[in-house]
Amino acid sequence: MNNKGNLFSKLPKVDEIISKPDIDNLIKKIPREIVIETIREEIEKLRNKIRKNEIDYDTLSEITDSISEIVIKESNKKMETKFKRVINATGVVIHTNLGRSLVSKDVMEHISEVVTNYSNLEFDLEAGSRGSRYSHLENIITRITGAEAALVVNNNAAAVMLVLGSLAKEKEVVVSRGELVEIGGSFRVPDVMEQSGAHLVDVGTTNKTHIWDYEKAIGEDTGAFLKVHTSNYRILGFTSSVDLDALVKLGQKHDIPVVEDLGSGVLIDLKKYGLEHEPTVQDSIEAGVDIVTFSGDKLLGGPQAGIIIGKKRYIDEMKRNPLTRAFRVDKFTIATLEATLREYLNEENAIKNIPTLNMITCPIEELSKKANKLKTLIDEKISNKIITRVVDDFSQVGGGSMPLERIPTKDVVIYSDNINITKLEERLRAYKVPIITRLYKEKMYMDVRTIEDMDISTIVDGIEFAVSDI
Repeated sequence: MNNKGNLFSKLPKVDEIISKPDIDNLIKKIPREIVIETIREEIEKLRNKIRKNEIDYDTLSEITDSISEIVIKESNKKMETKFKRVINATGVVIHTNLGRSLVSKDVMEHISEVVTNYSNLEFDLEAGSRGSRYSHLENIITRITGAEAALVVNNNAAAVMLVLGSLAKEKEVVVSRGELVEIGGSFRVPDVMEQSGAHLVDVGTTNKTHIWDYEKAIGEDTGAFLKVHTSNYRILGFTSSVDLDALVKLGQKHDIPVVEDLGSGVLIDLKKYGLEHEPTVQDSIEAGVDIVTFSGDKLLGGPQAGIIIGKKRYIDEMKRNPLTRAFRVDKFTIATLEATLREYLNEENAIKNIPTLNMITCPIEELSKKANKLKTLIDEKISNKIITRVVDDFSQVGGGSMPLERIPTKDVVIYSDNINITKLEERLRAYKVPIITRLYKEKMYMDVRTIEDMDISTIVDGIEFAVSDI
């Protein structure tokens, strides 16, 4: 028998491995099929290494002796959920790829109470009969925004589609050419409009649109004016656009509803907190806009949702649209959004308790303390392998909101003459709590604005883990 044959004969058998006490204990926690599948995969890996002459007798013996540990590790990995928590050290507050706005711990307690028990989701407690799931949100939304009525669907694209499909199906919708935006995932306003059954009439030019552009486009089939807030980009320089007051007056003159897609949906004037002015939802309602749509998981700081507010007669029309059921929100969204909106009854509470607003408005002095604390703890454990610095930088709001806003922040920068920073970044992403950072010119940047205090020790442990084998 040749050397390969000897090695093949030394491979452990499935029955041998599964009879080991630690594997037997593993099967009590993990389905037997998963464990056996993992054992066979590990044996096949060894078999392939033998075929390729990548393993000798001593190495095979070492691996065979530790096969139980390998099987336990790989089996547990298969049982891990794919959707997991990560630490966002990028400085992008509303990070689309990392879940957008965070939900506060207090809100989560409310959600847990509601969704782990039966609830009055569609039951009127006063009347003792069937109710509407939308009633839980309508009163608080209208109270905060000043609108006559409100409706919530599963995202803002659905909101725009429902609005146009209800008010302008088979009719023309007039919109400025400079507002034909594309949002994440290649979804575009013209595409959403087409799916709604409305016909696009774009007016003006990319950089300039005037009120008379809208007026000239009015015809027998005009169903609505649509204004789209360019929340994810800005056109600068030789530009002009029609303000809401003028468009509302034109709509009223010709009895044409004015619809505004605000996108981000901020409910607080952030200019008071040192940020650039972003039009609030209340501004649009005060201007007389008939229907306003906006997102729940951007600057509002809640769950994914599309919020529609405005004149009651139009909202009632949407509630009767069959698409409303297809776009409806579930009890998780309703519970999360209601609890988040209640914070807005007191602006101070909203800034303090809604994570998105708290991060965006966090003073630089607090960020400096946090950055120095993180740097000190890293240096205490790992200073022999890496170099750290605290530097000035800028955070981003993200989520297609306030694209020009650069918020002063503090970063902890890591670099090394001995360690490959790209490899370090990869290992941090592979940590048990993945840590997402930024790389630039062979340096790693961790913006503390989006790092929670409770995550600092985890980051330090993650870096220690990451550099251990590099």
